[in-house]
Amino acid sequence: MTSPPPSKPIALSGYAAVVTLSVQWGDQDAFGHVNNAVPLRWFETSRIRLLEENGLDHLMNGTDLVPLVASITCHFRRQVTYPDTICVGTRVAELGRSRMTLAHAVYSHTQQQIVADGQTTVVFFDRTAQRPTRIPAAVRTALPVAQAGGT
Repeated sequence: MTSPPPSKPIALSGYAAVVTLSVQWGDQDAFGHVNNAVPLRWFETSRIRLLEENGLDHLMNGTDLVPLVASITCHFRRQVTYPDTICVGTRVAELGRSRMTLAHAVYSHTQQQIVADGQTTVVFFDRTAQRPTRIPAAVRTALPVAQAGGT
């Protein structure tokens, strides 16, 4: 019998999208903790959830307008090991002309705290013109932008 997924941690209350994931044995490296590339995949999963929950999953279907990752950073605060359940929060920190900055945080249920955080810069890209393009009004309206001073 599996237990229900943990509820959204208070530490992630300021995040628009939160996904709960199990740490896998294969996520660990030779040093016995989650490999440094794994949280970037967790950020991706939460980033896609943010788009899906806001009716923007059509952007992932190969249309002419696509959200491309321009840069990504991760700050490793504490080691994560198997077994654990983590929650990854994503929120829109800033909307620019053709880019958005997403803030991410990873919460460990075992450690009861944020164990990693970071940012992703996403550029809206016109595949036909092969250049960044202005974020359409409909996309801007759909994206929940965090208020200044938020979590």
